[in-house]
Amino acid sequence: MKNKDNKDKRAEIRRRWTNARRLVIKVGSNTLTGGGGKLDQDYIHALAGFICGLRRRGSDVLLVTSGAVRVGQELMGMEDKPSTIPDKQAAAAVGQSELMNIYAQAFGRYGQTVAQILLTRGDMADRRRYLNARNALTSLFAAGVLPIANENDTVAVEEIRFGDNDTLAALLAGLCQADLLLNLSDVDGMHTADPRHDSKARRIEVVERLTPEIERAATGAGSTAGTGGMTTKLAAARICMNSGIVMVIAAGRELDRLASFAKEESFPGTVFLPRRSTLTGRKRWLAFSRYPKGKLEINDGAVKALTIGGGSLLPVGMVGVNGEFAAGDLVGIIDAQGREVARGLSNYSSSEARVIAGRHGDEIEKLLGHASYDEIVHRDNMVITGG
Repeated sequence: MKNKDNKDKRAEIRRRWTNARRLVIKVGSNTLTGGGGKLDQDYIHALAGFICGLRRRGSDVLLVTSGAVRVGQELMGMEDKPSTIPDKQAAAAVGQSELMNIYAQAFGRYGQTVAQILLTRGDMADRRRYLNARNALTSLFAAGVLPIANENDTVAVEEIRFGDNDTLAALLAGLCQADLLLNLSDVDGMHTADPRHDSKARRIEVVERLTPEIERAATGAGSTAGTGGMTTKLAAARICMNSGIVMVIAAGRELDRLASFAKEESFPGTVFLPRRSTLTGRKRWLAFSRYPKGKLEINDGAVKALTIGGGSLLPVGMVGVNGEFAAGDLVGIIDAQGREVARGLSNYSSSEARVIAGRHGDEIEKLLGHASYDEIVHRDNMVITGG
């Protein structure tokens, strides 16, 4: 029975791969350099050929690329990777135009026009800018143009950074309603342990649920060129799985195997399958595109009311307020152990929330002088993220 289940899963993965009408492909610095110090332009040309092959079969493709800081570092004569934000911004400013020039030449050999997309977390957090970005991408796809996206490191500071392009790629996959995110890595998928240090580590072919065992198997940053490791890829997988998108981690240097997957016995990587129940576009934006400004701690009864009963968060279920936020800000909702249960838009400011925490709804007006809402967070403005 197990062999049949595996065969069915592989058939489903093959179907999703071959029928994907829109893909996001993310390639990291270490894959682009092949582990060396400079960009491997032969590999970039091979990547362009691989992507244009997907375009010829009728798929829209969005490429998320790292490498701008690395190219700028080389052009500016920096011996070491820049460590301060101003140095990273300077290297990105120098490197981004050269990186796009390299891509334009590579894709130009196949007659493919490319467009540069630079984003910060702020662009995704603001609903209007988020929708504007989606509309721009839709127009580019309709025109047959290949968008190439990167974090706008020249202007990004810590509070508006994605931090890694794994997260950016996952958010863009949701933004443009992609069917599949292909994460090209310097490893051939996720393993039970770090294969560089454990000879017994085995590759995990399919992940249907992010269990504690899967979480423990994730490792940190794996190269000097990149900023992300398996931990950030797992975070990207969580976004995709909740958004109805297949995510694949595969060896970026094995493009031939990926191109011929329809003839392969198994997929050359790890496939993360989406949940059956996925988030709507607005709730996906709420859950993943913004940083919570504060946290609301709730009791066990409120946890059950939210996660099982599908209810709103009432003041009586709240036992603590962390951080400072205004009415309308995004807040995290945590249990007594500090684990995030949900995220949502608070109807009250942090100072107001502290006053009404643990109290019943009919006491709000007496305590605050007004009672605009009965709920701290209404279920329509809330996303369950755990619990």
